[in-house]
Amino acid sequence: MPRLPGVSAHRTPGAPGAPPAFEAAVAAVRAVRLRSEIVLSEVPAPARIAPFAVAVAGDVVVDGDELATGRFILLHDPSRPAEWGGDFRVVTYARADLEAELGGDPMLGQVGWSWLEEGLATSGALATGVGGTVTRVLSEGYGALAGRPASVDVELRASWTPADPADIAAHLHAWGVLVCTVAGLPPLPEGVLPIGRTR
Repeated sequence: MPRLPGVSAHRTPGAPGAPPAFEAAVAAVRAVRLRSEIVLSEVPAPARIAPFAVAVAGDVVVDGDELATGRFILLHDPSRPAEWGGDFRVVTYARADLEAELGGDPMLGQVGWSWLEEGLATSGALATGVGGTVTRVLSEGYGALAGRPASVDVELRASWTPADPADIAAHLHAWGVLVCTVAGLPPLPEGVLPIGRTR
């Protein structure tokens, strides 16, 4: 498979050369193919959270309209921080505009979190220490903006430790499922393979 250009790997200044496990993880991320609706772009990897990191940003675009956006960040620290429970940690983000009437749904947070759980399950991404937040923001216009329709933004932030660092690709696939679900896209039919698209 062609290498993914939308990937930025980071090495903390002064850190030793990247461990083979991290190099293998970066190669796995670069080889992943996501749904064609996900347009990937390069983002800087965080520089202070871990000695090594790789970052991918993606927008879900259908017919020229951006329906959702998100980030997938893979951190690596050979010292195995106790709070991680391993030497890799995935940090993700997904955001989309929803129909305004969904803003008052008390189950929206639970439903949003279930999208992540389903993404992990359907991708076969085994994880430990999964945690995060689902935030909704209801925007209503007043005064000169009274004619603007109400809107709801939902934002999901989550992190977890891959149970098997050799299977990082499954975790990137899980994030891809998440951002597409947040965007309101139906799941791919069983047996249909995604075709990647980058910019």
